[in-house]
Amino acid sequence: MKLNGVVLDTPAIKVGDGDRIEVDGRIIGAAEATRLWRYHKPVGLVTTHRDPAGRATVFEHLPPGLPRVISVGRLDLTSEGLLLLTNDGELARKLELPSNGWLRRYRARAFGRVTQEELDHLKDGITIDGIRYGSIDAQLERGQGANAWINVGITEGKNREVRRVLDALGLKVNRLIRVSYGPFQLGTLEPGAVEEIPRKIIKEQLGKDAV
Repeated sequence: MKLNGVVLDTPAIKVGDGDRIEVDGRIIGAAEATRLWRYHKPVGLVTTHRDPAGRATVFEHLPPGLPRVISVGRLDLTSEGLLLLTNDGELARKLELPSNGWLRRYRARAFGRVTQEELDHLKDGITIDGIRYGSIDAQLERGQGANAWINVGITEGKNREVRRVLDALGLKVNRLIRVSYGPFQLGTLEPGAVEEIPRKIIKEQLGKDAV
């Protein structure tokens, strides 16, 4: 065993927070480097490590070889798209905070009809069942029969926010895809696939202190 590069001949020695301990060439207690992944969550998985109802979870269906990770926020059972995963709980909490101002963007397919003028009113926020939702950017992409595709951008990420807000406009969401979370994009990532975000990109987007 070595302490700060010096071989120890006795276990009776005090160790400080800044000391470097090695056993058989391996550093003990070294902080694991912060890592971040993009994951395309499919429909039908819940974003939890263990579900009391016995439903399939995101973490049971991740590709092998990943360390233990947690999600940045959640996507509900019937939602799909971009879910960020990290091995750093502090980073996850930081990225979830509405105060960071990061835009979460979704594509929603909803049954019903709506005009762009109605969607524009959401920029002023809306109160539903006593819950206040802040400014929402919603753009009507196209109507498709009885369905409409709507691009929705939110910064708060309250529980089932997109579904509840569109429901208040008389629209029933039947497909919801998160396409971006802050600067990170779903892109062409296939359902169920995971791709690690390079440390260089993490530093550029989150600052060097994040890693």
